[in-house]
Amino acid sequence: MKPWVVIWAIVLLCVMPQNGNAQNKELEKALKKEYKSKLKEYKKDGWKLDATSRSFEVVLLQHYDKLQNGNCTQLVGTSSGCMRTNVCRQAAYNNAIVTYANLASSYIKGRTASDVATADSETGELDRFYGAYERVLGTLINKGTLTESYSIYKEVNGAKEYQIIFLVDEDKALDIRKKALDAALEESKLKQEYAKQISDFINDKVTQITE
Repeated sequence: MKPWVVIWAIVLLCVMPQNGNAQNKELEKALKKEYKSKLKEYKKDGWKLDATSRSFEVVLLQHYDKLQNGNCTQLVGTSSGCMRTNVCRQAAYNNAIVTYANLASSYIKGRTASDVATADSETGELDRFYGAYERVLGTLINKGTLTESYSIYKEVNGAKEYQIIFLVDEDKALDIRKKALDAALEESKLKQEYAKQISDFINDKVTQITE
């Protein structure tokens, strides 16, 4: 083996762990900052935890630990103006499903618009595909994909505002996105040249931007 190959291999072995550690430290720092901000926000705005005896501090620490160490993303389902907790929870769960399907469809639509060369005459065909994909995805998302991390509520004008913060199992979510893609392609009869390129976008995680 040539000397420069040995030297380069040693350099890689030394640098790669350091880069990984640096990234982990940056992520840990960012999550710690987000944790403190979220804790302050909840207490300031009068939110209360539902269905747990734990404190906000413990619940949030557990939540961000799972986000950091598991292959999952966060999804928030919301509801408002309801009087009974069970009604609030069901509405928030339904909202989370609709939100995820909409986010996934919007992401595919955005990537297609920016990265795929399409003709104006085929806009209708693509719109049918986006609609079918979002609808099918909404029917496939279930509690096996969404795991409730914690739920919160507050009283507003005699009614409840409610949120369920879910963890999305990305392995299961990816499988569901692929199934929704296949069904939407079959239903919309999208041209193969577009289908191949769009299928590459399915592997990207769907993330929800929250304040």
